[in-house]
Amino acid sequence: MKMSGSRILVEELIRQGVEVIFGYPGGAVLNIYDELYLASGRIRHVLAAHEQGAAHAADGYARASGKTGVVLATSGPGATNLVTGIANAYLDSVPMVAVTGNVAVENLGKDSFQEVDIVGITQPIVKHNFMVRDVRDLQRTIIEAFEIANTGRKGPVLIDIPKNVQIEECEYVENLRVPSVMKKQETSLNGLSQYLDMVKRAKRPFIYAGGGVLASGAEREVLELARRINAPIGLSMMGLTSVPASDPLNVGMCGMHGKYASIKTQSECDFLLAVGVRFSDRATGDLEEYTKKCMTVHIDIDRAEIGKNVNPDISMWGDVKKILAELLKVTPECPHPEWLSQVEEYKRAAVLPPAKEFGPQTIIEEVHRHTDVDTVVATDVGQHQMWTMQYFSFEKPKRLLTSGGLGTMGYGLGAAIGGCIANGRKRTILITGDGSFGMNLNEMATAVSQELPLTIILMNNDVLGMVRQWQTIFYDCHYSGTVLDRATDFPALAGAFGARGFAAYTMEDLRNALDAADQAQGPVLIDCHIDMDEKVLPMIPPGRSAKDMIVKD
Repeated sequence: MKMSGSRILVEELIRQGVEVIFGYPGGAVLNIYDELYLASGRIRHVLAAHEQGAAHAADGYARASGKTGVVLATSGPGATNLVTGIANAYLDSVPMVAVTGNVAVENLGKDSFQEVDIVGITQPIVKHNFMVRDVRDLQRTIIEAFEIANTGRKGPVLIDIPKNVQIEECEYVENLRVPSVMKKQETSLNGLSQYLDMVKRAKRPFIYAGGGVLASGAEREVLELARRINAPIGLSMMGLTSVPASDPLNVGMCGMHGKYASIKTQSECDFLLAVGVRFSDRATGDLEEYTKKCMTVHIDIDRAEIGKNVNPDISMWGDVKKILAELLKVTPECPHPEWLSQVEEYKRAAVLPPAKEFGPQTIIEEVHRHTDVDTVVATDVGQHQMWTMQYFSFEKPKRLLTSGGLGTMGYGLGAAIGGCIANGRKRTILITGDGSFGMNLNEMATAVSQELPLTIILMNNDVLGMVRQWQTIFYDCHYSGTVLDRATDFPALAGAFGARGFAAYTMEDLRNALDAADQAQGPVLIDCHIDMDEKVLPMIPPGRSAKDMIVKD
């Protein structure tokens, strides 16, 4: 059956299992939007307030659902507004397909109205991108894009479709099968005998689990292996929900702002098994000190990550779940009661200042009491993000949506919208700061128009808190550009958008506001006023090691 390029796009998206697409219309994609209108009973479009917000919503939807997020934007500024969201998905290995319109092929390169080379612009931040110059190539391109986004290390793919390709017609093939464009995933179990020798020799084993565990669905295997060898599990920020917080072997997030027990345990281990992590600088600090005391095994799906930051004694690459399944077949029981006893002491160590009656820890713990294990929690980037990692107890995978690799302020609200839709429109939490929230607060309009049950916890300290913390510790309190000095009334602003807003200065204020939020139908913002000099502790200074850990203000 002959169809226009626009209809081919919509039909193939539906065939790929896409139920929701996030976007913002414009002249170069009006033909696509017309087809979305005609297919509205089979695929749903969510109109964002800005293309960046749409990209973050597609990202959040993908993380919470395990499906591919799809975002649509027009040419020129619409396409360039996607760039931050695409880069965010790329650095966190999130499967996303971004579709952009462009001027007609005959007008490319002529500085036409709203023309931009979005393929060239996004080249470094996608797994692959396409410019479709012939409508006969469109269906195959879409199929390939979804395969690339979801094969191996996942990530974003961009499809740029010129205006004439959207209008022209060709034959649409039902259930078209396209030869795979991806190489068959290699698996290397080199060094298996060395691994077994290390396991048997180890007295203080430690597993460092990252986002690759979640991407491969290897949560059960990691926990089973940890129990087999009595290894505590430390988590990267991307791997945070891969092990239930309540499990005794979970010692929390590692790295610069990790939990004290996790930092100490990793620093004292003699065998480090790193699974689905990339050893970012924030996680390792001083590389010479990081693996000085331990034997190291690195397992990852992306062979390029092996040896990039840390040189392991043994490396294995391929699907993490499959590799761990093979390791479990041969790994013996190795009890280490003295080591686990030492780890419990690290957990009980009272090295940090006590929590304030109304401060970051008590606020987040109170918010946690108003959630269940299925609640999706999104964050922006900054101190509130690290406090969430430290104090919110996640029990199920894929319940946390946060920007790790790129550290994108303004990510949270769009991601919360996507996560809420992916999770069946159940009450969803966004924990943000006044700096981050100010960057993309226009998406409140989207949350209200979609009638989404979002509870927005705004940690309001009137400063850019994380930057101020660094300026306090490393720059002699030179507070350059970090005092916001804004008169924004956030509860009133929420009301102007059509949401409900509350101010909280005490725990009683917070509890009352949370009770109201639990009963609300749409978004609720709670403006929590905290001290501008609250710190995220512990903290390992950049480029330093656990022995330089800061635990006191």
